[in-house]
Amino acid sequence: MIKDRIKNLRNKFKRYNIDGYIISKNDEFFSEYSKINRLKIISNFSGSAGYAIILKNKNFLFVDGRYTIQAQIESANNFKIVEYSKLFNCDLFKNLTIGLDPRLFTSSQIKKIFHRNNKFKIIDVNLVDKIVKKKSIFSKPFFSLSEKITGQGFKIKINKIVKFLKKNRLDYIFVSAPENLAWLLNIRGSDNPNSPIPNAHLFLDSKKNIHLISEKKKCKDLLKEKKISSNQVIEPKYFERFINQLKGKKILIDLNTCSIFYENILKKRFKVLKKEDPIYILKSLKNKIEIKNMINSHIYDGVALTKFLFWIKKINKKQITEYDAQNKLEDFRKKSPYYLYPSFQTIAGSGANGAIIHYRATKKNTKKINKKDIFLCDSGGQYKYGTTDVTRTICFSSPKKNIKNIFTKVLKGHIAVTNSNLNKIKTGNLIDLRARNFLKKINLDYSHGTGHGVGFFSNVHEGPQAISKYNKIKISEGMILSNEPGYYKKGHFGVRIENLIYVKKLKKKLFFENLTLAPIENDLIDYKQLNENEKDYLFKYNMLVYKKLSPFLNKDEKKWLASFI
Repeated sequence: MIKDRIKNLRNKFKRYNIDGYIISKNDEFFSEYSKINRLKIISNFSGSAGYAIILKNKNFLFVDGRYTIQAQIESANNFKIVEYSKLFNCDLFKNLTIGLDPRLFTSSQIKKIFHRNNKFKIIDVNLVDKIVKKKSIFSKPFFSLSEKITGQGFKIKINKIVKFLKKNRLDYIFVSAPENLAWLLNIRGSDNPNSPIPNAHLFLDSKKNIHLISEKKKCKDLLKEKKISSNQVIEPKYFERFINQLKGKKILIDLNTCSIFYENILKKRFKVLKKEDPIYILKSLKNKIEIKNMINSHIYDGVALTKFLFWIKKINKKQITEYDAQNKLEDFRKKSPYYLYPSFQTIAGSGANGAIIHYRATKKNTKKINKKDIFLCDSGGQYKYGTTDVTRTICFSSPKKNIKNIFTKVLKGHIAVTNSNLNKIKTGNLIDLRARNFLKKINLDYSHGTGHGVGFFSNVHEGPQAISKYNKIKISEGMILSNEPGYYKKGHFGVRIENLIYVKKLKKKLFFENLTLAPIENDLIDYKQLNENEKDYLFKYNMLVYKKLSPFLNKDEKKWLASFI
């Protein structure tokens, strides 16, 4: 099927006078998780990030370190798998004309990739859609969140952006990232499978006038409650006509999410300033109400995960598959009346599958969980109102000495991150060093960042904050991040320990506080390697977990959880 699709795509090259075609994972809203996955259609690759290049006689699939093993398994029959880094100033092929859909790429992206040795041609129709018909996707209307949930009214938020516009002598801002307009207007939607983000764009001027670029049918509830008026909703097909009626000269567009399609329209009418949307940083600084809601969500999630861990280690007497395990965890989450759906597809990998960083078990592609293997489970949920993401690695029998050694090194890195003095260590890249330090002493490392930003009842992956080698964003009060160092031995096992943490301020002191509440596998820890501070951290963390979760557990679950203290 994949070969036929590639062949059909190549058959269109002559008509459009191109030598190749580039396909991205994202949709036109640059969603991480979307209902349309053209990259999977053309390559069978199911990871959350990547690019495919179809040439006349070669196919390339570019993925980052998280997905190299997965890409080999899913796509190597038809594609040469190449590390992401080779995207930049790519010399794998030269002097070619590469076709692209302008709705799926930004000009900044294109300048970075392949630009040195090749040229691009804009094609207004998507060629993958031409060979595989897009299914019409129905989405429920957008909905509002009250100030009691968000902690801040949308008018106050708009004032902040207008203040920014005036300060920078700008007339307009085009908010291209849907998660940013969701934050600004305190609205959510159901357009994406794992996040409550509304697929829309926003136009805001320095006089506080807003216009939502969306299908009107998706805005019917917002119109009913008078959140916006009918003349504030602009159908996408009328966007260019709308902006041609406007006065003013200067507009800000986000360099990472404003597509070439929209940039080209706006350039005809305005002087364009390409910068990072100021909403990103404002959105990352959660207020006290948002933090409170996230804390509550993590209690619900912690109860579900703890019940699952007890079940799979103590109650489950038969050999089950990875797929069975992730469904059982989902069942536990569904028992909470506040649970909505997963914040991403669960990663449940036993033994060698745990080394595939973003492994996905399916009904057809799963393995039985071997009691001698360690089991890695990375999962999360969207709740009313909060977003969770947690990883636990567990064992079912006495682990091998080398696995225990590695797990303990990962745990020491995990603790080092949480205990960071944020008044001195102020950026993600410096915190990242602390996480890797113990593994590096034995010449080991991992190929992903130590932590990503997390949204409030929003995207499970949120920027600009992150704990990674290259992130220099200042870690500030209210930011939520993951803390997930790991290690992966190809063909053998994977280890990862992940909590969500938030930045708290008390008497001018900035520090991380845990959001995630779930026990960390005792049987994988070599306590001889832990110093007194690390042992004290574990004791206090396990005490907190027990205190917060035990009221919701049965007698046997409580007894088991108490054994971690």
